Amino acid sequence: MQKKGNKYGTHRVIEPKGVLTQAAYRIDNNMAEIYSNEILVDVTALNIDSASFAQISEACGGDEKKIGEMIMSIVAERGKQQNPVTGSGGMFIGIVNTIGDDLKDEIDLKPGDKIASLVSLSLTPLRIDKILAVHKDIDRVDIVGQAILFESGLYARLPDDLSEKLALAALDVAGAPAQTAKLVQVNNDVLVLGAAGKSGMLVCTEAMKRVGPLGHVVAVVLTQEDADLLKSMKLCTHAIVASATEPIEVLEKALEVNHGHEYDISICCVNIENCEMSCILPVKDGGTCYFFSMATSFTKATLGAEGCGKDVDIMMGNGYTSGHAEIALSELRANPVLRSYFESKYM
Repeated sequence: MQKKGNKYGTHRVIEPKGVLTQAAYRIDNNMAEIYSNEILVDVTALNIDSASFAQISEACGGDEKKIGEMIMSIVAERGKQQNPVTGSGGMFIGIVNTIGDDLKDEIDLKPGDKIASLVSLSLTPLRIDKILAVHKDIDRVDIVGQAILFESGLYARLPDDLSEKLALAALDVAGAPAQTAKLVQVNNDVLVLGAAGKSGMLVCTEAMKRVGPLGHVVAVVLTQEDADLLKSMKLCTHAIVASATEPIEVLEKALEVNHGHEYDISICCVNIENCEMSCILPVKDGGTCYFFSMATSFTKATLGAEGCGKDVDIMMGNGYTSGHAEIALSELRANPVLRSYFESKYM
């Protein structure tokens, strides 16, 4: 008879005791025996969080073999893929192997189903047996391994009408467009930093749907090539070229294209540090700054806003909001241009 574990997975915490698996330094990734309220999955690929992958890649000098070795070492030491520098993880895709006895009649899964995890690898018991390939241009690692989803864990069955890799690209950042759908209103002026990445493009797509003909979506990107791409795909009203680490430059250019008006909402999808004030300065008092990036410092954002006298609501990105998987996938289904780009870039 299978033992029953805690629904949030605390039964797998090794150290320190008393914390949840995300906060734990080390968790139990022994897959020989599962608990009655766990799901065992044969993992085929990891999508590493963008901020985490960028840090690992830089530390390894971009060498794919060394990147794979570092990821293997992190998982071997911690029982999970949690970058010790950024604290973030990513997500996995795989095939359901075994469903614990207490969950068999309670969930809509069966062995053999292909799923994507919608909870972070930073809290997920993971074992890697072999690295098959590192795709550093899309932050993905193909592996042979296994993972555990807890009773509280979120997942999405991979859709039949979208390829596995395409669905993974969207689901990896599903929280961003879903939160955008909740935040953006008709006639809003919206500033999106890091607009040319996966999350940025999905955010721009959702924002353009929401603002209507009188609202504006302004994309901040690093190159003119990206600006031209977003404009050609009709993912923004305007695109400006600026570094998100240069807040005054972003402020001046953002106000210039918006006729001097401050923004109702800004959304940061940049995967590097020190972009907080570029997100905050262009927003009007009473507006909202939403940080989806795992590279964001809560301290820098809150104290920076205070220091500049900005009365704005600061939201730290929650990767989950109700319906987020379906929102992300529906954007690809509804926008052939966006889908075509994702297929060329992430497959």
